[in-house]
Amino acid sequence: MPHKMTITGSATGPLREYDRYVAFDMREKGSPAAPKGLKKSTFISYTVFVAKKAFNKTGLTKKSIMHEKILVQGEPTLDIPIDECPGEIGIICFQITVLPNKNEKEANESKDKKEAQQEVAATKQEEKQEPVAKEEKAVQPEVNETPVQEKKAAPQKKQQPIQPKGTKDVVSFDDIIVPEAFLKTRPNPVKTEEVIEFVKRTGHLDKPLTIEKGSKVLKDGYRRYIVAKTMKMDNVPVIYDDQK
Repeated sequence: MPHKMTITGSATGPLREYDRYVAFDMREKGSPAAPKGLKKSTFISYTVFVAKKAFNKTGLTKKSIMHEKILVQGEPTLDIPIDECPGEIGIICFQITVLPNKNEKEANESKDKKEAQQEVAATKQEEKQEPVAKEEKAVQPEVNETPVQEKKAAPQKKQQPIQPKGTKDVVSFDDIIVPEAFLKTRPNPVKTEEVIEFVKRTGHLDKPLTIEKGSKVLKDGYRRYIVAKTMKMDNVPVIYDDQK
């Protein structure tokens, strides 16, 4: 069975178009800390071959591919002529995904925080404008304070992570073990992109992953696992195999 590869980065050269596919070059550097006694790894150049239909679905263009960060999953090949494959290793792409921009993510988080602060300020302003009788303040001082405390707590509830329906637990993404049988499959890229768009809109997966409770071996939901990896989620919602 051919070795599966996953690489991330931006194109290092212009997009080249052929009859039924496109190709572009990428480059990755290995770990800077090699085991003692071994030489450090160096840059490896790749040439990625993508079917035109799959490439067009990403929304990438000849210009944007040089600036967007992308994730490519596929199999290596050494049988492509050197004039089409200038990279050291050719990759037949089965799935290509545009990764979210870090600056845009930070901007959205800053916007949410600012909106929360504005909501608190507006709540305080409304409380100041509400006419309250002096007698009511003297007799029941706590009645006026309780709504203020509840409204102040509201923005904190907004910041809590939302999980999909049916979630039984939340575990670290790094703790999940993926069986080799899943790694040999190729999830439908169109459906995978739909889940990615769902996460971008809602901030969470559409369904929890199914794992074994003790070993944390993935039993179902490999597509959502790929999406969680693409979106760099630290924790993922799960349901245990014996709870289905």
